[in-house]
Amino acid sequence: MSSKTRVILVGIGGATCSGKTTLAKHLKRILPNSVIIHQDDFAPPQELVPIHPVYNVQDWDAAPGAIAWPRLVNFLRGVKATGEIPDDHRSHDHLNEQKDLPIPPHVRDHWIAVFEHLRSQCATKGREDIVWGLVDGFLLYWHPEVIEQLDVRIFLRVPHAVLRKRRHERHGYHTAVQSDPEGTLWRDPPHYWEQIVYPAYLDANRDVFENGDVEGGAPSHKVDGLVLLEPLAMTVADAVSRSCEVISGFLESSAANVVKTA
Repeated sequence: MSSKTRVILVGIGGATCSGKTTLAKHLKRILPNSVIIHQDDFAPPQELVPIHPVYNVQDWDAAPGAIAWPRLVNFLRGVKATGEIPDDHRSHDHLNEQKDLPIPPHVRDHWIAVFEHLRSQCATKGREDIVWGLVDGFLLYWHPEVIEQLDVRIFLRVPHAVLRKRRHERHGYHTAVQSDPEGTLWRDPPHYWEQIVYPAYLDANRDVFENGDVEGGAPSHKVDGLVLLEPLAMTVADAVSRSCEVISGFLESSAANVVKTA
């Protein structure tokens, strides 16, 4: 019997500057047949980004208007159904500042071997080719239909002061690449972090944590199986290893179920 392609979507959420993309890139180097899907690529064109009603600047962060949600939901559903990234999908991420935070080669090589073994098992026992989609986004756990598509759900929580420092050190973001191959370079207006970015982050994730405590609460029941990582309390290698443990555990569990029902 021929094998079939199965897409597993791994959500990597958290505030802007929390290390989501760094983690996603490490996982991409480890997971065979994987691709990163950046939620930012589904921002609306610049002319459709709403104006903040109080501060009179474009608000790229409030959840309802920051992402073209139907387009993102349909994209994720399509990826899971076909096992392929559409040919017309383009990412702006390569235009943004990249900071390399390496992990020890033996850590990377260990997990590469683990996933190659699991891939071989899936191909043999479950007759499945696994494709990994690493979905990176600062609003990843706001929309229920997006959450529904994610098989593994990881959240990076970093303290306010560190996020603020990292954001202020950035020179801008390329956005809305779907309408412009080079993207639109967005630079924060004065006080944008304090007035818009961080309040929007708290608002979007309030239901994700018990008692609405985004900064210190345990995960609530909104996002089933959410794995909380606090990067300042661990090394990058530890964060990668913990993520790989969760991902490999999901694959082993789901593969066992496939075999039982085959």
